[in-house]
Amino acid sequence: MPARRLDPRGPGSVTAVLAALDAGAPPEPQLLRTAARHLLYLLASRHPGRAVEVRVPPAAAVQCLPGPAHTRGTPPNVVETDPVTWIRLATGRLGWAQAVGSGAVHASGSRADLGAYLPVVY
Repeated sequence: MPARRLDPRGPGSVTAVLAALDAGAPPEPQLLRTAARHLLYLLASRHPGRAVEVRVPPAAAVQCLPGPAHTRGTPPNVVETDPVTWIRLATGRLGWAQAVGSGAVHASGSRADLGAYLPVVY
C-alpha cells in the first residue's frame, strides 16, 4: 500500500471525536472516519515498512513497520479493530494489552504487537 498524505482535517477530527467520546456521545461518522484514517497514516509515516497490515474498517488500512514485506494474499501479520478502539489506542486512552485481551483488537502473526508503537499522539 502506498504511503498516504496526512489530511489537514485530521487533527481537528481527532479532537472532535475525543470530545464526543468524553461526553458519552457518538462521534459524527465522517469525523470518525477522518480521525481514524489520520491516525493510521500517522502510524505508517512514523514507522514505515510493510511487515504489518493495520486494518480499521471502513476507514482505511495501512502497512507499516520494518521487516519482511508482504506482497500477495493475506498478510501474515494483521491487526484489525474498529475506528473508536483505534482512536483510543492511537491517542493513549486505551492500552494495547487491554484492547487485545478484551477482544476489541484482533492481532495475528508474530509481528502484530503494536504496543511499542502506540500511542501515535499524546
